[in-house]
Amino acid sequence: MEKRELICIGCPLGCPLTVTMEGEQITVAGNTCKRGEIYAKKEVTNPTRVVTSSVHVKNGEIAMVSVKTKNDIPKDKIFACMKEISTVSVPAPVHIGDVVIENCAGTGVPVIATKNVEKA
Repeated sequence: MEKRELICIGCPLGCPLTVTMEGEQITVAGNTCKRGEIYAKKEVTNPTRVVTSSVHVKNGEIAMVSVKTKNDIPKDKIFACMKEISTVSVPAPVHIGDVVIENCAGTGVPVIATKNVEKA
């Protein structure tokens, strides 16, 4: 039997969770809502994260634009995603929601701009 202690990020309460794993059986204690149980089970079986970064802008009024993955990606793909993002440069103008990378690091998740950058 394995136990893990987590702090829930499913809502602003930040409940302290205890996750017990025994074979295929996963039990969660300490959550005050269903989101806590869902978060804990996902975190111990298949953790994911949203990645944020920035990329270079060619001929933009500023040199960089902030970006993020549109959805969460597997935690073990974060470094591959960051490596790919570091190689990208986009031409101005860039608008919020523009797709900067279609399929980042083979995850099937696009990287999108989170800021507007006009031409210089």
